[in-house]
Amino acid sequence: MAEKLIILSDMWGSKKGLWITSYLGYLQQYFDIQYHDTQQLAGVDLIVSTSENLYEAFNNGGMETAVAQLLHKEKEPCHYLTFCAGGTVAWNAALQGLPMKSLYAISPIDLPLDAPKPDCPVRLLFGEKDKVVPSGEWAISKGVSLEVLPQYGHELYSDEMIVQKVCLSLLGSAIHKKFQL
Repeated sequence: MAEKLIILSDMWGSKKGLWITSYLGYLQQYFDIQYHDTQQLAGVDLIVSTSENLYEAFNNGGMETAVAQLLHKEKEPCHYLTFCAGGTVAWNAALQGLPMKSLYAISPIDLPLDAPKPDCPVRLLFGEKDKVVPSGEWAISKGVSLEVLPQYGHELYSDEMIVQKVCLSLLGSAIHKKFQL
């Protein structure tokens, strides 16, 4: 039986997320996938969707709503692949008791750096041009795997080279039946 993989979108959700089909194409034959649109989890419905408006909506209650919705929807321990705001939603939900086998968060925004890490293997992937990248010292102190890719920005997850890199890593774990992030 395939391992369950929960995928949480970036803050744009399905509205601007055609790139997510690449991940699904690579991973669906090896995992039992459940996809959540993070914008829908957050209850964000903006007339004018700009990155600034979305970010503000997540900071003004959307993040808490998304965490509560995820806690309500997911009850069994699973692996998580997350993007942008989805990574922060999963991180915060794990701190509130969401059972999690592993977390692979790509470009998570506003991670609670002072809080403990989720009680599972955590892998973070950032582009060096992202606005906020945790330090290597922080990653070591928290016991998380941190990879920072040169010449990439925040939305590196939509680049086909990164899609392949992430999926190959996850597929290697699934094929070998071990999730060592």
